[in-house]
Amino acid sequence: MVSTYFSYSYIARNLTQSLTRVAQQSDVSREAAYYKANIGKVHSVDDLMKDYRLYHYVTKAYGLEDMAYAKAFMKKVLQSDLSDPRSFANTLIDKRYREFAAAFSFGGGTTKVAQSESQTDDMIGLYTAAMKSNVDAIAADAKYYNAKIGTVTSVDQLLNDDRLRNYVASAFGIDQSKWSRDTIKQVLTSDPSDPNSYVNVTFSSKLDGLKAQLAQAQSDATDASSKIADYTTQLSQPGADVTKLKIQILVERYRLQSAVSSISSTNDAIATTGGFMDLAAAFDFSADGSLPPGTPAQTAANLASTNKRFDDSKSAVYAAASPLQEAVLIGQFRKAIPSVTSLQALVSMPGAYGFALAAVGLDPTQVSQSTVKAVLESDLSDPKSYVYTLKDDRYVKLARAFNFDAKGNLTTPLAAQDPAEILDIAKDYVIAKLKFASPQAQPKIKVQAQKDASSYQQAIAGIKSVSDLLANRKLVDFVLVAKGLDPAKVSTTYLKKIFASDLNDSKSFANTESDPRFAEIAASFNFDKDGNVARLPMVGPQKRDQFLATQKNYLEQSLEQQQGDANPGVRLALYFQRMAGHITSAYDILADKALSEVFRTTFDLPDQMASMQIDQQAKIVEKYLNLKDLGDPTKVAKLLSRFSAMYDAKNASQTYSPVLDLFQGSSSGTSGISESTYLAMAKMRANPW
Repeated sequence: MVSTYFSYSYIARNLTQSLTRVAQQSDVSREAAYYKANIGKVHSVDDLMKDYRLYHYVTKAYGLEDMAYAKAFMKKVLQSDLSDPRSFANTLIDKRYREFAAAFSFGGGTTKVAQSESQTDDMIGLYTAAMKSNVDAIAADAKYYNAKIGTVTSVDQLLNDDRLRNYVASAFGIDQSKWSRDTIKQVLTSDPSDPNSYVNVTFSSKLDGLKAQLAQAQSDATDASSKIADYTTQLSQPGADVTKLKIQILVERYRLQSAVSSISSTNDAIATTGGFMDLAAAFDFSADGSLPPGTPAQTAANLASTNKRFDDSKSAVYAAASPLQEAVLIGQFRKAIPSVTSLQALVSMPGAYGFALAAVGLDPTQVSQSTVKAVLESDLSDPKSYVYTLKDDRYVKLARAFNFDAKGNLTTPLAAQDPAEILDIAKDYVIAKLKFASPQAQPKIKVQAQKDASSYQQAIAGIKSVSDLLANRKLVDFVLVAKGLDPAKVSTTYLKKIFASDLNDSKSFANTESDPRFAEIAASFNFDKDGNVARLPMVGPQKRDQFLATQKNYLEQSLEQQQGDANPGVRLALYFQRMAGHITSAYDILADKALSEVFRTTFDLPDQMASMQIDQQAKIVEKYLNLKDLGDPTKVAKLLSRFSAMYDAKNASQTYSPVLDLFQGSSSGTSGISESTYLAMAKMRANPW
C-alpha cells in the first residue's frame, strides 16, 4: 500500500485536480447530474425524502449517510429554525446536523413582504429628502427669477427661458398643457386698458357670462338638493307613488351632478380668466413684444406681487414639508405598509401609493398606474426589463423600494445578504473574536464583538453592489474575520477577482483558489454577474450558496471515502484539513472522534486519553496545539504531514483500521464517548450570543 504520507501529500498539493477527477467518475457525475436536474422540483422535506437518490446525495454531502435511515429524526433536523438556539438542530452536539439544516430553507426562509424595515426606512428618508428638495427648488426658482427678470428685453426672451416661463405660469395659475405659448404671448402683450386688446376680447369680456353661468349652476344645485330631500321624505308617506318618486329622485340626482360639474369647471374658467387678466397687468410689454426704452418687464410692485403669487401657488409643497405634516404622513405610511399583500393592494391605497411616488420624485397625477405596475413587476437583474427602458432613475429607485414579482405578488426583499446569512456571519464573527481570548478578556471582547455584529447587520442593508461592499473595508474585514481569515493578508484587488468569478464554473478564479472560504464568501452574497444586488433564484429549497456548497461537499465526501477505501489514514487527514477552519476550541476536536484520532496520532498520545475528564483532555489539546494555527492552511498542511508519518508508523503492521467507525455514530453523532462527557462538551460549547 502506498504510504499515507505520500498519498495525502500528493492529494493536498493537487486537491483541485483530485476533485475534478472524482467529479468525472461515471457514478459521481451521474448522481451530481441527477441532483442538479431534480433538486429544483423539491418543495418540502417530504419531497426530498421520497426521492431516494436526492436524499442520499444530500446526506452524503454532509457526512450523514449513516443516519439516512432515521427519516423522522432527519426531518426534525431539516425543519429546525436555526435562528432559534432551542430548535432541534441547534441542541444537537454534532455540528453536521446544523450544517445539514443550514443547507436548506425548510426551517423558514426570508419572509415575503412588500418592504423590509430597512426599505421602509430608506423610503421615508427619500420622502423627507424629496420634501426638502421641493422647498429648496422653490427658493432656487424665486432667486433665479428675480435675478433674471431685470435683464429681459422682450416677451420671447421671457417665454424662451423655461424656468422664467414656468415661474410665471405657476404664479398666475396657468396650466401650460391647456394653453398654448401663443395664447400666453398674446396676453403678455395686451394692454388691459384697451377694451379691444386680446386679453379683454378673449377673456375679460366673458367674465360676466361666466359669473352668471356659475350663479345658475349654484341655483340648480341648491334646487336639485332640495327636491331630492323632498322626494325622499315623500317616499315614507302612506300612499306614495314609490316608482314615480324614485324616478324623480334619479332625475334630480343627475341634475345635481351636472350642476356640481358645471360649478367646478366654471370656477376654473373664472380663475383662469382672472389669472390671464392679472398676467397682462403684471408686465409692460408692447404689442410687438418689446419693451419701451428704459422700461423693465415689471415694476417693483408687480415683481413683488408676482413673487407672492408664486409663493402662494406652492402652499401645498410647503404644507407637505412641514414637520407636523411629514410626521403624520410618515406614520400613516408605516402603518399601511404591513397590510400591503400585493401590488394591486398598494395601488389601491392612495395614501401609501402617493407617498411612495412622491418619495422618488414622481407625481401620482402625472404617472399612470399601469406604468407604475409594470415598473414594480420588473426584474431588476434583467437589463432588458421594463424599468430600464424608461431611462429614468426615479423608477429604478421605486422598483428597488418594493418586493413584487412579475405577477405582482409579494417576494423576498432585495438585499446583499439574506437575514439567515447575516445572522450566521454575525455569529461566526463573535465566535472568531472569542476564539483565542483568555477567560478574563472574554466578557469585554464579547460586548465589543456584539456591537460590531449589530453594526454589520445595519450597514449591510445599505449595500447595493460589490463596489459598495469593497469600498467599505470595515464590512469586508468583518466578513473575513467571521470566516477565520486575516484581513491584513487579503487585498481589495484580490477580493474583486473573487467576486467577479462565475461560481458555477469550476475553473473560475474563486473555485480554483486553494482556500475555498473565499468562494464561500462570494456565494453568501446576492450579487449578479454585473456585481449588483439581485434576487437570485432559488433552486428548489436551496439558495445559491446552499446549492453550490452541497455539490462541493458531495465531491469532498466522495474523495475522502474513496481515499479511505485505499488508505484510511488519508481520509482522516483530508477530513481534518476540511474541518480545521471550523475548529473554535479544544472541545470541537474532542467532540469529533475522527478529529480526536488525528490529534492523538499526530502527537503519539494513547487512546486511553479519551477516558480522562473532558477538561483534562482539553488542556492536553491546548498544550500540543496552537489553535490559531488551524486557520492557516500552510500550518495545517505541516501538521497533517506529521500525522501521516505517525499514522504510517502506528499502523505499519495492522491489517485492519477502524477508521470507518470514526465517521459513524448514533443519532446525535456522538457514540463512543460517555453521555456525561458530551454533556460537559455541550455546556462548554454554549452559544456565544
